Amino acid sequence: MICNGQSASLQCNDQKILQGPASDEGNVTLPKLLLRNARELGSRAAIREKTFGIWQTWTWAEVHDEVRRASIGLIELGLKRGDRVAVVGQNRPRLYWTFAAVQAFGGVPIPVYADSVAEEMAFVLNHAEVKAAVCEDQEQVDKVLSIAEEVHSIKLLVYDEPRGMRDYDHTSLKSFEDIQEIADQAIARDPRRLEAWAAEIGRGRGSDLAVMLYTSGTTGQPKGVMLTHDNLVISAENANAFDSFTRDEEVIAYLPLAWVGDHMFSYAQSYAAGYCVCCPESPETVNDDRREIAPTYFFAPPRVYETLLTAIMVRMEDASAPKRRMFHALMRHARKVGERILDGKPVPLGDRLLYLLGDFLVYGPLKNRMGFTRLRVGYTAGEAIGPEIFRFYRSLGMNLKQLYGQTEASVYITMQPDGTIDADTVGTPPPGVEVRIAESGEVMFRSPGVFQGYYKNDEATRETKTEDGWVHTGDAGIFTAEGQLKIIDRAKDVGRLSDGSLFAPKYIENKLKFFPNVKEAVAFGNDRDCVAVFINIDLVAVGSWAERNNVSYASYQELAALPRIYEMIAAHVAEVNRSLAAEPMMASSQIKRFLVLHKELDADDGELTRTQKVRRRFIAERYQPLIDALYDGSAEKFVSTEVIFEDGRKGVIEATVRIADAETFPPAGAAALSEAAE
Repeated sequence: MICNGQSASLQCNDQKILQGPASDEGNVTLPKLLLRNARELGSRAAIREKTFGIWQTWTWAEVHDEVRRASIGLIELGLKRGDRVAVVGQNRPRLYWTFAAVQAFGGVPIPVYADSVAEEMAFVLNHAEVKAAVCEDQEQVDKVLSIAEEVHSIKLLVYDEPRGMRDYDHTSLKSFEDIQEIADQAIARDPRRLEAWAAEIGRGRGSDLAVMLYTSGTTGQPKGVMLTHDNLVISAENANAFDSFTRDEEVIAYLPLAWVGDHMFSYAQSYAAGYCVCCPESPETVNDDRREIAPTYFFAPPRVYETLLTAIMVRMEDASAPKRRMFHALMRHARKVGERILDGKPVPLGDRLLYLLGDFLVYGPLKNRMGFTRLRVGYTAGEAIGPEIFRFYRSLGMNLKQLYGQTEASVYITMQPDGTIDADTVGTPPPGVEVRIAESGEVMFRSPGVFQGYYKNDEATRETKTEDGWVHTGDAGIFTAEGQLKIIDRAKDVGRLSDGSLFAPKYIENKLKFFPNVKEAVAFGNDRDCVAVFINIDLVAVGSWAERNNVSYASYQELAALPRIYEMIAAHVAEVNRSLAAEPMMASSQIKRFLVLHKELDADDGELTRTQKVRRRFIAERYQPLIDALYDGSAEKFVSTEVIFEDGRKGVIEATVRIADAETFPPAGAAALSEAAE
């Protein structure tokens, strides 16, 4: 085994690795998988991090040593089995190592969203009764210290990045290096600490609590979802088998640590398969770093794919006329045959040759620009992706698929097998998962990944999980004739207009968000006589348009209020209405009125969750005067909105918001009858 140390203190103990148990039959834990990987894949890359423009790599043997030293250090400082440890920050190797280090002695890591404000963090830390917190940097340490009087259970605070920390009181504050040095000293005094640590891992059982992940809190206070090692490991192994993920994969870790998706894709599946996880230099460099890595497996919520598509379209608008014509012509051909070629279906030779030319001139350079040159499997989930956006990527030859999952399922409920991809569905249940549609239309599932319950919330657990293990998802769905699951909307959000016709807000919003100029949309209409929407423009796309057309503006608020912007959005709304009119069940849900919000919806203002999902109920309460104006026929409405700036200061944004009528169309059936009568 070759050990390439990253620091002078790094040790490689091959013999000790071999002595540790890799797993017990039926009692596999994530630390046991780490021991197995260190023994069997010791010299292979396990994790990378880009710092100061240079990628650093740790092998599985080196990760094992890093985790062991951190784990023993935490034990020496008094942490024990069952203790909760908060992990706060962006995607950094040491934070991922903390997960395994805490789990090794039977503790429970509690990842917290890095962009949480102090109040949000205080709730989670208090509720979970954390004994220690491991933070990325000074910013996160300051947030924890600011709530120290509210969270009395914290006895130890650890930081990764030392910059700015020199003058702090280090009585109960330690660096990550301090923790590992404490471990080194303990091992030097008593080498038996190594065997004791391995034995502690051996005590672990699959039924042990592995992690608590807090929900994003779209409808109230976050809930602590308790997941065991069995939940995570079995789900990870099943997912790896489903798409044939091996030790050869490379992924980029950029999603929030506190989100179940990252915990599965960047941690559990990596440990189960032995593949390499790459941490970008910063959130701002993710796109550039992804191009350098060219991951073979990539997951992103729809918003990421929407943003990438917006950037592409903006760049094309700035290109010369011949390039634009070539791009649009070849993309039309890609939409015609790209998916058929990807799925291995028969395509005429001439079309194949033209597609190859398009791949050389357009599709290949686009994939390279986005960092998808080596992509073997891509996934999207979290919310519905617009079919047009989904087909765009697949037409480029990218094997993009949808999955449907929840934190309570350890992610996986349905997945799309190769060759059966449908833009309107989220696939079929993978092995070990059962899905059914309740009489109410709600999707329910049962699987090895089903959570144990909500921490300190037995009532919510009983409401969500039945005695025989079925879980209420809260989503409304149907099975297609092909046996694929189609999610209509959140069950609580699906309603009726006053005439009894169906109202599915997310369905309408996704159609609007297909347009690059629309970043976010919120639809209203339940128990009302028509549908009305709030719209957020995309500042990148619309700002680029403004620059090309010599339209001056000083802020988002000023740009959003321009008459030409309203004309642009009105055209998009009309296109959406035209498509809704063609669908018998949705024709009555055409948008009658709309407005462009004077500010961007923001998680810091409580309007979005930390996973960027719309908090519909909160928005309805906050902007009730605007909703009233949409339905009372007003042409404009003055509104004053409190906002929270990045530095924590509060301010007020005032604006007179214009309200516009939208063009609507007769339902397809009615139009046909009218033509026949004529």
